Amino acid sequence: MSPKHVVFKKFSRDKSVSTESLCYLHHLHTCSTGRFITVKHCMLVQVGVYMARRDFVDHCDFVDPVDGVVVIDHEQIKGKRVHIMLSCSFRYGRADLDLVGMPADSYRRDLFLCTRQVYPPLQDRERSVHTKMQEKLLNKLGNDAYPFFFEFPDNLPCSVDLKPGPKDVTNHCAVEFEVKAFCSEGQDEKALKGSSVRLAIRKIQYAPEKKGPPPCGETTCEFAMSDKPLQVKVTLDKETYYHSEPINISVDITNSTNKDVNEISVAVEQITNVVLYSNDKYMKPVASEEAGDNVPAGTSFKKVYTLLPLLSNNREKRGIALDGKLKHEDTNLASTTIIKDEVLKEVLGMLVSYRVAVRLMVGGEVAVEVPFRLMHPKPDPGKLRNSESPHVNLFSINSTSLCRYSRVFRPSQPRERWVESFHVTQWHLTA
Repeated sequence: MSPKHVVFKKFSRDKSVSTESLCYLHHLHTCSTGRFITVKHCMLVQVGVYMARRDFVDHCDFVDPVDGVVVIDHEQIKGKRVHIMLSCSFRYGRADLDLVGMPADSYRRDLFLCTRQVYPPLQDRERSVHTKMQEKLLNKLGNDAYPFFFEFPDNLPCSVDLKPGPKDVTNHCAVEFEVKAFCSEGQDEKALKGSSVRLAIRKIQYAPEKKGPPPCGETTCEFAMSDKPLQVKVTLDKETYYHSEPINISVDITNSTNKDVNEISVAVEQITNVVLYSNDKYMKPVASEEAGDNVPAGTSFKKVYTLLPLLSNNREKRGIALDGKLKHEDTNLASTTIIKDEVLKEVLGMLVSYRVAVRLMVGGEVAVEVPFRLMHPKPDPGKLRNSESPHVNLFSINSTSLCRYSRVFRPSQPRERWVESFHVTQWHLTA
């Protein structure tokens, strides 16, 4: 989770705006619900973005819309236009090349781009339809605030990140979403970093409410010099498991052969298929157990193994797929990709799936693989409604004091005059 009331600093490169402009990000906390409003803006530049959340849920039949408010400084705009852009991109490349002035991405493809003008407004505020959060923010922020609204198309993937190794900085592969507000003369003009604000968001999926039958897999193997076969059956107790939930694996072996089963291994494997860029496939065990069990010839064996796939046990592995990560927040193993009807797999960028693999050593290897889903549970809508608050407590930063956690300085003063104090004012946004 993100720390509360933290101000993150960035320095602008746009010297025409300010000699040393500053971008900062903080969270606006709702006391009664624990919710935050995310704010990111450029001090002394032009624009700022207010959003009530950064996770947007794909419900399969529809996707939560992206809504927020852009705040501008009319004195700094000087007749320019302000646009807001929602983008989804697939990125594969080196993140360290930017340090030497080379392009940071060796391959990048924009899967979705939508840009809209927010200032000058194309429609009167009174005639526009606003969400409840937008209405509260507009009432508080006044005439300098302008709302924006986006809808996701049905064929976009969810946020996913292919984890490099702990010492590997060469390649980074991810599907990323971003909201960007920028000031420019025209919509197609390239926005400078000093006059733009980027805010990463995530598109996520919850486990479907419709539950399927428990998955099961079995195989029968015959060997030379043996009249009867070896039968192996693997059963799971349900189709969908939640993150941090143990997986019970029932293994039933009937060894009617004249050979002994000397070793049984059970593993949960993550399969990531990069379908957009190179069609690479990564198969990584995220939980495993090398059991010392054996099944002599002419006997039967039945046992339930329990495995727990967690990111904390796989942080040193390279090529593990993770759910999209926001800055300063931890994440988890990537959720199973649900492919909608009539959607091309290539558009999804990366496909993630899971399976249980049981392998037996009987001279050679005998394997049974059973697929399953690993996802987040859908939150209870009743609890969400009960936790809603009639007002939102908005924390803002006083102009004379910027940050408690990191040292920053005001552009109007020399570098030696560091500001380390922190002041909070509370805004009540009533409906």
